[in-house]
Formats: sequence, C-alpha cells, structure tokens
Amino acid sequence: MTEPVDPNAPPWDQDETVEAEAPVRDENTDDMFGEPAPAPAAVVAAPLKGGDSVPGAAYQVLARKYRPRTFEDLIGQEAMVRTLTNAFASGRIAHAFMLTGVRGVGKTTTARLLARALNFDDGSSTAGPSVDLTKEGRHCRAIIDGRHMDVLELDAASRTGVDDMRDLLDSVRYGPVEARYKVYVIDEVHMLSKGAFNALLKTLEEPPPHAKFIFATTEIRKVPVTILSRCQRFDLRRVEPDVLSQHLDRICKAEGALVDADGLALIARSAEGSVRDGLSLLDQAIVQADRGQVVGAEIVRDMLGLADRAQTIALFEETLRGDTAAALKTYRTLYGFGADPVVVMLDLLEHCHGASVAKALGPDALSLPKDQAARLAAIGAQVSAGTLARVWQMLLKAHEETLRAPDPMAAGEMALIRLCYASSLPGPEEALKALRSGDPVGGSGPSSGGGSSGGGGGTARMMAAPAQPQAYGQLDAKPATAAPTLQSFEDVVALISSRREVGLKLDVERFMRPIAFRQGAITFEPAPGAPNNLAQRLSQRLKEWTGQPWLVAAEGGGGAESLLEREKREVSEQRSEVEADPFVKLVMTTFPGAEIVEIRSLAAPEVTAPVEEPDED
Repeated sequence: MTEPVDPNAPPWDQDETVEAEAPVRDENTDDMFGEPAPAPAAVVAAPLKGGDSVPGAAYQVLARKYRPRTFEDLIGQEAMVRTLTNAFASGRIAHAFMLTGVRGVGKTTTARLLARALNFDDGSSTAGPSVDLTKEGRHCRAIIDGRHMDVLELDAASRTGVDDMRDLLDSVRYGPVEARYKVYVIDEVHMLSKGAFNALLKTLEEPPPHAKFIFATTEIRKVPVTILSRCQRFDLRRVEPDVLSQHLDRICKAEGALVDADGLALIARSAEGSVRDGLSLLDQAIVQADRGQVVGAEIVRDMLGLADRAQTIALFEETLRGDTAAALKTYRTLYGFGADPVVVMLDLLEHCHGASVAKALGPDALSLPKDQAARLAAIGAQVSAGTLARVWQMLLKAHEETLRAPDPMAAGEMALIRLCYASSLPGPEEALKALRSGDPVGGSGPSSGGGSSGGGGGTARMMAAPAQPQAYGQLDAKPATAAPTLQSFEDVVALISSRREVGLKLDVERFMRPIAFRQGAITFEPAPGAPNNLAQRLSQRLKEWTGQPWLVAAEGGGGAESLLEREKREVSEQRSEVEADPFVKLVMTTFPGAEIVEIRSLAAPEVTAPVEEPDED
C-alpha cells in the first residue's frame, strides 16, 4: 500500500498519484462506525496548483508551506550559503555550528538543512555530505518530518538544566544507527543554565567524529565565550525590504493572490527583515479582500495600523515650518484613520533620519519611492544638520513619552506642539552671536499661537572676566635644602600643601580662625566642630619642617574668618558681580530657566610689543 498524500507538503511535493489507505476497522464490527465497511477504493489526487488545497484538510499557513527545502531557497543569506558550499566541497566541515540572528530569518530552517546536508545519501557509492539538496536523499524525508533517530532537535527553553544536558551527552558516545552523523540541533541555546553550558563544554571541545552540533539563538551575547570559540559562527542577516517584497510577490503568484506592489512593500517594511513575519502578514492581507479582488496599499495600511507615508512626510514638513495648526490637523486625520501615535512618531524619526542621510549622500541613498525620496532630500537641503540633529533628539523623547503616556494621542499632540515651537528658535550658537551683536534673539514662534521667544530649561555656563588671585594658597614650595621661612598664616597653609598633608590642610582651612601670627607662635579661634588635637598636630608638624619649636594656642574668640569662610565669601561676591553684569542679565532674561553653574577665571592674554625691523639703509 502506497503512502497517502500529505496535505502539509508544498505544491511541488504533491504532484504524484497516490492511493489512500483503507479505513481502520473495529475489531468486533469490522467497521469503525459499526456498519459494514465498503471495499477500499483507490483515490487519486490530482496535482495541486498554487492556491489549491486538499478538500477537508486543515489550512497550512504560508510560513510553513513555503519553508525553504534547499539552500537555494534561502533568501538574503548568500554569504552563509557560499561559505557552507565551499566548506562542504573542500571537506572542511566544522563539528559545531552557531546560527544567530533576529526572529524569522531562517535559523531553525538552516539547522535542518545542515542536518540533511551532513547526512545526505543519494544511494551512490561515492555519496557524501552535500549542500545540493535539489534531489531528495535517503534520509531527507525522515529528517524533514522530524522522525529520524540520528537527528535530535531539542528546545533549550524547555530543557535548561544540567541533568537534561547530561542525559543528552550520555548518548553522544554511541554511533549513529543508520545515518552518517549523529546531529544534535539545539534551538534557543542561550536559555541553557550555567551548569548545562559547563556540561556541554568538554564534549564540544573534543567531540567524537560521528557527532555534529548545530546551535541556534537570538541572544548571542548570552552564550558564553567558551562555547562560541568552539563553534563556526554564522550571523544570519535581516532580509532587505526589496528582496523580501520580491519573495512575497512570487508567493502571491503561486497562491493566485492579488496584492499590489505598494501593499507588498508595506508588508516587507513592517516585517523588519523577518521572512516569517512577512509571510504571516501576507497571510493576513490576502483574506482582507474577496477572492479575485486586488488587495491595495490602503487595505494593507489599515490592517497594519500604519499611517500613510506621504501624509507623515507632510506632517514632518509642517512641523519643521512651525505650522502648528496644520500639523495638528494632519495628525488628527491620521489618528482618525486608525494610525497609532507611537507608529507616527516612529515614522517622523524615520523621516528625520532619511532627510539627514539624503543631505549627506543624496536621494539615491534612500530605499523609498522617487517622489518620497525627493521630498526628504528637499527637506535636508533646506534644514541645517544641527537642526535635524536637535529634531532627532526631541523625536526620541517624544517617542518615549508616547509609549509611557496614559493617553498616547494627547502625548503625540504635545510633542508636535513642542516641535513646532522649537522650530523657530535659533540654536545656542546663533543666540549667543545675536546677543553679542545686539540683535533680537528668538523666532516668531509657532504660527498658531504666541509665546515667549526664549527656550526653557537651558543651562548657561558663563565665563567671567579675569579675577584677582587669592591671597593665600599661591606660594610655591621652596627647595627642601633650606628651612622655610614663614611670614604669614597663608605661608603656613602653603607649606602644609607643599608637604601633601591633605587632612591637616583641610582642618586648618576649615576650623582655624587666625587671631595673631608671629614667628614661632600662632593664636587662633577654633570654629565649631574643630578637632581637639588640631593645635598639637600643627605644632608638631611645624617643628618638624622648620627645625624650631612653634607655640600654637587656641583662644575663646576674636578670630578672623577661616580660609574656607573667606573663600566662600569671595566666591559669593564674585557671583554677585557676574550676575549684575548687563550682558549676563540679558542672557538670563532671554533664556528663562537658565542658571549659572560655574564661573571660571581666565588668565589675561599676554601682550607682546611689536618688534621693529631695521631699515635696509
């Protein structure tokens, strides 16, 4: 009795005439329903065409129906296929492979193809591993169906423990039953525990010659380096939108479905390089229209909840012009047609990136229709690179706010209003130039409303004029050959600093309020919180450094400011002087919310007298 037709097989595998098996009969009645069974009849299945299905059979989704059966069917992975072809042709086949990439790019499919290629056997005497799988080998069907006893496909997400891995590795030392190699395919290998990786490590380092390992993962960084170094790694690339769109078009022709090119382009872009996601979306798009009708881009856009790209480019243009009323009207129109505010922000980010790329490389660098690429190139030509960079940062913040906001639609509107308002403001460089030249600062604001022309939340780092040097702490350390001569309290602090006594220096500056100073004697008022042994410590150090005894005494009151107190007072006076400067006042008024966070003293430039050249005479 021949094999029954497989309803899950692709059309190219269903073109042979097969006979159906006889019904299973009950032991007592000779019929599974208790009635006399008719004689088994031969049922002939006609070859299936694209779009046909076996009557009464469960529908098979396109992602499974059109799963690649050969390496040539893999799209977008030409580099990996070329490497594997050369390796198999030269016999330099690795014992372990690591396949990584985003979802839906063909990691598991490639692993199964590798298992077939390693055990390919066409029955000839010179049969060996081969990547040419156009002809089905002796083990291919069993491997495709997942029932070959020498090819074990495991999911690491459900078998993460070290005990599971040990049970698996116990069988590695036994040779294959009927195939050439014993192949272990472990999907989502990054889910294994640390103990499981350690158990796998030794076997992976010195595997038996009959064992091959194929790993697949989407999180390559979670795989230990010790495992990666023992595998031949292949990074499966995202499939480009134009390549995926052509692939979807071929499948539509095979299925007899009518989806226009713009709709397929939308699906390919939404799939983000994943073939499986693209086929799933195509499966959903085909049923959006009645049979025989064309599925247009509008239907696909409504299905995906996307905004019209031409409309979002118009929204981007209105935002850069500062036309708040027009921008909000366009945004509400898109929202009324079902566009997700988060997707609108993503489209605006994409347009900002496209305009920046077109500004640098030209419109041909954009993978968009010519009219849309030309519009973005025109935006890039009119807007400076600095403005586009600031818009990019604001759109990133707007996207984050839209994701977290309880009302995404309102968050999107507030982001557009902020963008329109900021579009008329000059950059920091232009604002400072205008202030120095006396020109008015700020734009006219958004066209729909007024408001202050200044930006909020800015931070101004002002640089003050050269200030007078402090009266202490500027004494250079003298050579250690002669005993230092101390003429003032500031000389004492400078000596402590030169000797790198940081703790003593901090205590002296903070807690000593000088009363009197003479050679060999210091009288001071201790500030609140002063250490009890401060006078003793200072006296010992001065005697050690100068070679003469020093009397350091603390009295109850009458001391001057400590050095730290004097420094704070001078900084406060300097800050007040800076804040009273007319130019600084103008900057603070122009940029509400700005604050002075640092004041630096610049050294006055040295003026050298011109050198007079002697006369030739």
